[in-house]
Amino acid sequence: MEPGEVNSLGEPYDFDSIMHYARNTFSRGMFLDTILPSRDENGIRPAIGQRTRLSKGDISQARKLYRCPACGETLQESTGNFSSPGYPNGYPSYTHCVWRVSVTPGEKIVLNFTTMDLYKSSLCWYDYIEVRDGYWRKAPLLGRFCGDQVPEGLVSSESRMWIEFRSSSNWVGKGFTAVYEAVCGGEILKDQGQIQSPNYPDDYRPSKDCVWRITVSEGYNVGLSFQAFEIERHDSCAYDYLEVRDGPAESSPLIGRFCGYDRPEEVRSTSHNLWMKFVSDGTVNKAGFAANFFKEEDECSKPDNGGCEQRCVNTLGSFKCACDPGYELALDKKSCEAACGGLLSKLNGTISTPGWPKEYPPNKNCVWQVVAPTQYRISMQFESFELEGNEVSVERVFSVCKYDFVEMRSGLSSDSKLHGKYCGTEVPEVITSQYNNMRIEFKSDNTVSKKGFKAHFFSDQDECSKDNGGCQHDCINTVGSGSYASVSGHGFILHENKHDCKEAECKHKVHSPSGTMNSPNWPDKYPSRKECTWDITTTPGHRVRLSFNEFEIEQHQECAYDHLEAFDGEGDSAAILGRLCGSKIPEPLVSTGNKMYLRFISDASVQRKGFQATHSTECGGRLKAETRQKNLYSHSQFGDNNYPGHTDCEWLVTSEEGYGIELTFTTFEVEEEADCGYDYIELYDGYDSNSHRLGRFCGSGPREEIYSAGDAVLIRFHSDDTISKKGFHIRYISTQFQQNLHTRK
Repeated sequence: MEPGEVNSLGEPYDFDSIMHYARNTFSRGMFLDTILPSRDENGIRPAIGQRTRLSKGDISQARKLYRCPACGETLQESTGNFSSPGYPNGYPSYTHCVWRVSVTPGEKIVLNFTTMDLYKSSLCWYDYIEVRDGYWRKAPLLGRFCGDQVPEGLVSSESRMWIEFRSSSNWVGKGFTAVYEAVCGGEILKDQGQIQSPNYPDDYRPSKDCVWRITVSEGYNVGLSFQAFEIERHDSCAYDYLEVRDGPAESSPLIGRFCGYDRPEEVRSTSHNLWMKFVSDGTVNKAGFAANFFKEEDECSKPDNGGCEQRCVNTLGSFKCACDPGYELALDKKSCEAACGGLLSKLNGTISTPGWPKEYPPNKNCVWQVVAPTQYRISMQFESFELEGNEVSVERVFSVCKYDFVEMRSGLSSDSKLHGKYCGTEVPEVITSQYNNMRIEFKSDNTVSKKGFKAHFFSDQDECSKDNGGCQHDCINTVGSGSYASVSGHGFILHENKHDCKEAECKHKVHSPSGTMNSPNWPDKYPSRKECTWDITTTPGHRVRLSFNEFEIEQHQECAYDHLEAFDGEGDSAAILGRLCGSKIPEPLVSTGNKMYLRFISDASVQRKGFQATHSTECGGRLKAETRQKNLYSHSQFGDNNYPGHTDCEWLVTSEEGYGIELTFTTFEVEEEADCGYDYIELYDGYDSNSHRLGRFCGSGPREEIYSAGDAVLIRFHSDDTISKKGFHIRYISTQFQQNLHTRK
């Protein structure tokens, strides 16, 4: 490179520049040189390629490039000093100098002039020093000085200060000298602002001791709200910490000493003063904290009660209205209206969801407490029932009912004995309390609303309290005066005399998404001449998986004596999945649809321990579309819980030849993302993923029905491991109407 190709603005060549290439820049190996500086007079090659700071040459060239004042500089150390040019021998006339002081964020600058001798004029018109609270010439003015009086010390409000010196007279004085230092903390006389630890959001410096004294207007309190907090953790905050006190001094009552990574609760002082102290030791440093302070008032103490009709609750920086028991806030959030729920002491009556028979509103919480006389029991009978959730008709005892539900308890408290948590559309059985009181709680979330429920309650004397009602096993009080019923224990049925019990048939209907089943008399030996069946049904669109935990049935090569049979569907006419016996634990069995039928048979001779098995649900499978509408759900607990993470499901829906398939999304709520890259459903117009893709959907899903062009549709559902939503419900049907192949116009 020729000398004329380098323009250093008159400055000497700068090997120390932060912009200079290093010796090995663009080399194939870090120890290979691509550029070498010339040796100096001592025969040493200067170091090149530093990336840590601006060199003096960088600063000089930048000043020339941007026409910065000839004198002055940028000062970034925590302490320093500067003086007018030529001090103490006099400054030149027509001089312009600017000093910019910048310290770490969260600290302030204290500036003290140690000497002052400038030409004095009215309003300091000719020679003067201006100090501004900021980093440019239009920042707020802290002072303009001339003459020979040394000014009082000046303090910036933040971490920057601008000092400008001008001389425009022929008479000159000695000039001035000044020193500055960075300090944290200080007196704050404002109604609002922010306080940060030194150097925030970068790590605070070691060995800091900062004290802030906040004072807001008389008649107000100080509110403090933390936006970020990360201080070295210790059980007793012995190393680094933030201390907050309720008053103007270190002797004021302690509100708290905080450290760690959890943001402290909001703070409210009892006066218009708040004292804060931040301390760091010499070792571990963290990001520190940022907090907003503001004047806080009790809006509820005003004559209008904050505009609230009944009760006013003061909060930090605001307030909220509340209502007396039996009332709730109206839509204006200030007035109150009669609430659902309440205390009911009548012997009989009716309760219903808000707005019945119209849809109940979102975000409702209603609690009814029904109280009857002593030795009475309360029975609740539902006339109509329609709540969000549980649409897949699993047994209620396993229901989660995460969204909308009604909860029934014996007792008046929220932790009393639970009878059940109900949702969906299946009307619950009659529920009778164990005591003379009952609690009914209804909750709705902020999304789907349904018709709700209407129920009648009856109070009846408990005839079972005397001699167990004459029943052999269990006596249950029933609805109606003077009535009761005998109930037999597990494995028994009621005798014709309605009091005694006899052994029952061994038939089971299972509708839960998961659970355990076992041979009769488990874990003891099963009885002889026994036949038991299990009719297992899971969520439509999902399969039943049966895994054996223990297995010991009389051995025979063809399992001709004692055995367990599994059928792929409803009843023993379905395809057989296996006929099992012996003592080797079988491999898991998986149905192709949402039903599996089990039959256990023992003969008259040898008995063994039997089996214990766990049934669960697997998504995916082959589905047959017919002219009657069928359902497909994203997950087995649809309506009760969000879909699980790490899910990959695949359904192949087929129809008869010559028929197409219509898909209708009645519910669709899947994590939303612009490209549907996280959770999504994919549809293919054929038997596999090589077929034409009908679309990838997330968020609120397709807005119209989807039609296949052929006799098959492949449905794929994927979820990642983070956000999960309610999922989807698809109704599918076989159709000949295919004028529009993919969407209805």
